[in-house]
Amino acid sequence: MPVSIPGFTGSTVKRTLTDMQISACSTLLLVALSAPLLACSDGPDEGANKDGGPTNVDPSAIFPSDNLWNRDVSGDDVDPDSAKYIASIGAGAIKADFSNFVNGGFGIPYVVVPGDQKKVPIHFTDFGAQSDPGPYPMPLDVPIEGMGKGDAHAVAVDLTNKKLYELYIAKQTGDGFDAASGAVFDLSSNAERPEGWTSADAAGLPIFPGLVRADEVIGAGEIKHALRFTVQKTQKGYVAPARHFASSSTDAALPPMGLRVRLKKDVDISGVSPQAKIILVALKKFGMIVADNGSNWFISGAPDARWDDDDLHTIAKIKGSDFEVVKHGPIGMLSP
Repeated sequence: MPVSIPGFTGSTVKRTLTDMQISACSTLLLVALSAPLLACSDGPDEGANKDGGPTNVDPSAIFPSDNLWNRDVSGDDVDPDSAKYIASIGAGAIKADFSNFVNGGFGIPYVVVPGDQKKVPIHFTDFGAQSDPGPYPMPLDVPIEGMGKGDAHAVAVDLTNKKLYELYIAKQTGDGFDAASGAVFDLSSNAERPEGWTSADAAGLPIFPGLVRADEVIGAGEIKHALRFTVQKTQKGYVAPARHFASSSTDAALPPMGLRVRLKKDVDISGVSPQAKIILVALKKFGMIVADNGSNWFISGAPDARWDDDDLHTIAKIKGSDFEVVKHGPIGMLSP
């Protein structure tokens, strides 16, 4: 059965051809799309959300349980440079950078495709040498972040074949897509991208596993993985699980890509609304990972009609100073 995913708008960050990124946050006009996204296939749509949002995805299907995205870091040591990193990001409020479609629609959308989804050609315009070649099972009417403006990420999840397909600056052309870069991830494996490689994200990470999704927060009432967030400035380096940097700065006080922070266990979260509270509980247990250059403390999620924007806004009661950095390994600086 085909799935319809409404349109949305999103805040975006642009990566230049020199692989530098600058902060940009755009509020775009909301457009609702009602055409079925999977009309090109008669494959089953298991787990479809009957409330009009994206298809529900079982968290256990996204990488093995021992994957770094799924690891409980609540008991990990604090990094000795934690205070320095947090100070460089700032003490400002955190923000849920996703929304209810009607009330703004920020976020990175995704579509779940059946195992027999038709694969289409992908032409890489900028970072082809660091991209996984097509074809990709990407529906021609896949929802694209920002309605094709800014980062314009496109994400397709194939649960049948356990594969994740992601594009950066995606544009539908002819019988396929143009994209600056793209990556394919095996959801049954802990394999990482080659060191120094980008992906559809600046840090060389997958995007989908770090998104806040309504099917977890509203459906399951629990998030069981780390989240993705952005900071305005990063250093020329990366730490696991990231594989790529997007900066020329050698300032060691700036966070490297892949840096993982967690909400301090003694931070009082009783004053936030229910949806926001579930996110904060996950931030205490799994933390969140620096994945891109953008606005400070912006947490990524998928747009969904089920979000209560007023509820999500209460997350701003939590500040950057309420976080600490999880101890990390060596900082890599390989650039292909």
